[in-house]
Order: sequence, then structure tokens, then C-alpha cells
Amino acid sequence: MRLMRFGPSIVFLRGDVEKLKSGIRELFGVEEIPTEQAIRDSSEFETILLVTPPEETKTVPPDTGFLIRRGAKVVLAEIVNSDLPVERVEIESTIILLRVPEKVDEALKLLAEEFNGEVMSQLDALNLGEACDTVISVTRKKLSSPIGPEDVEGAVLVKKDFLSVYRELLIDTPLLLFKLLPEWNEITIKLYDTERRYEENIERLILVIEDLDLGFIVGEGWDWDYPRPFMRVPVYRLKLLTWENPLRVKFLLKGLEYRGYKRLCDIDVFVEGKKIDWVKLGKFNSKFELAEKAREELEKLLSEDVRKKLHEIEEKLLEETGGEAEKAKAS
Repeated sequence: MRLMRFGPSIVFLRGDVEKLKSGIRELFGVEEIPTEQAIRDSSEFETILLVTPPEETKTVPPDTGFLIRRGAKVVLAEIVNSDLPVERVEIESTIILLRVPEKVDEALKLLAEEFNGEVMSQLDALNLGEACDTVISVTRKKLSSPIGPEDVEGAVLVKKDFLSVYRELLIDTPLLLFKLLPEWNEITIKLYDTERRYEENIERLILVIEDLDLGFIVGEGWDWDYPRPFMRVPVYRLKLLTWENPLRVKFLLKGLEYRGYKRLCDIDVFVEGKKIDWVKLGKFNSKFELAEKAREELEKLLSEDVRKKLHEIEEKLLEETGGEAEKAKAS
């Protein structure tokens, strides 16, 4: 589970606006887009260039800008080594995104007290903050997905350098979360595959847990299960510390059991040693119907890269299943 990441680097270029914009288009091969869209579409450490007249002194974002999918130091090096008519460069406050599951107002208050900062909207923080300041933006959304201004529920403007703030946050974030959520859920996930294709199925399981930010993996290894008396089968066991409802975790992981009509593995979820029965997940006529609905949900929630990787692994599993079936028929 990822709780913290940096936002994009926001760089102001002061000079002849039209010449600068034309030069940026030619140098980086990008087009001008709304600033809010640039923030929404950006990933960690990417760069947003904002062009203003030379007389402008405040770091107030204009309506449009350029999203460059490279780090700020690389972008600035290219600008310095080019013939862009830049008269002055200024840097916006560093953005640190922090994810909390709930109690956002309480989290903002705790952060402001810890760092002697001021609670405000992210837009106000960016307008008031300067290069040496840090903006801690709080969201409920998973940090592996794009975070737009509408996803930030509040921010804390801290008049400190981002390195000192970041180092403190690395230590203090777990404590902050335990203050907000003293009761966490510890669940055990057991995976079994009759075909013993554990490497591929474990990879699928961890891909989904990490991409959906379902929790912290605090332990994993091998165990034995006994589906029938005197019958012992190997299972992969994973322990997860999560703020998610265990029923929600069980439902989503059910989506990994099937691909179409082909069963790929069995996944069970336990809370305090008791297995969650599938009938507790809703009104479904069968396990297959449940798995089908869970798969639809997974496909919507997973990031494009992870969804593609998941499908690649499953195509390999389905090919192996088909091959074994053909061998069985021939024999």
C-alpha cells in the first residue's frame, strides 16, 4: 500500500509568452492544455511548464500549461541548452500527496500541528506558496492512479523545505494513520491451484493487491490445507494489514478465480482464523456468477498497465490449460 508520493514539479517560465510557447512545442513536442488537466494527468516527478509575461512575479498558475513527461532537472537542462527566450525561471512549492482512508479534516489538522502549517485548499496553497515551501495535499484516492485537483480534499501549506518535510513524513505517516484508524483489519489469504501453477497465480494476486492499494503485505509463505480427511494440499498464504472491509477484499479477489469459463485458482480469505463464506458477499446464484461480477469490477478498477499484464499472464495460463486438456484426450 502506498501512502505518500510526490506530485509534479511546476516550473514558471517568464518571458515573451508567444515565443516561449512556440519554442516549448518545438523543443518537447507537446501541446498546451488546461493547467488542471496537466496536474490531473501528471505522474510523480513529471514537469508542468507554465508560461507568463516577464513582469509577473507571483507563482499563480495560469489557465494553461505544458505537461512534460520528464523530470524537472532534465527539462531545465534542455531549456538552458536551447535558444528559448527565457528571462527568468521560478519554481512552485513542492507537492507531496498523502493518502488517508477517512477523517480527512482530522488528518489535515494533525499535519498542520505537526509541521506548523496552515490548512487551506490546494489551489490557495499553490497560489500562496513559494519555491522553498511544501504543500501536503490529502486525498482518499489510491496514489497509483492520476490525482486531479478535484481528488484533493484539502492541503497544508508548510513553510519548510520539502526534504525536511518528506523525511519527517516517512517516519510520522504510519503514526498518523494509526491515530486516525486505531482498528486495522488483519486478514489471511490462501491461494490453491490444482495445476500447481503457483508462480503465475501469486504474481496475479500481488499485482491486484498492489495496484488497488488493498493493504500492507506483512507476511507470506507456504502452508498446508486439508480439503478432505487425510488429503493434504500445498497453499500459498499471505497476510494483509488493511483498512478495507474484509468482505470487499474477498469480493475483489474472487475476480481472479476465473477467466471467462476457465477456473484458474481458488482464493480463500480468513479473518481471525474464520473463512469468509462466499454467500456473505451478496445475493448471487452461484460462485461463478459472483466471480463474474467481481471480475467486471476488477477490470474497471485496475490501471491499464496492470490490466494488460494480468491478461498476458492469464493467456499463458489458459494456453497451458488447453494444452493439458488436449494431452488428456489423446491419451
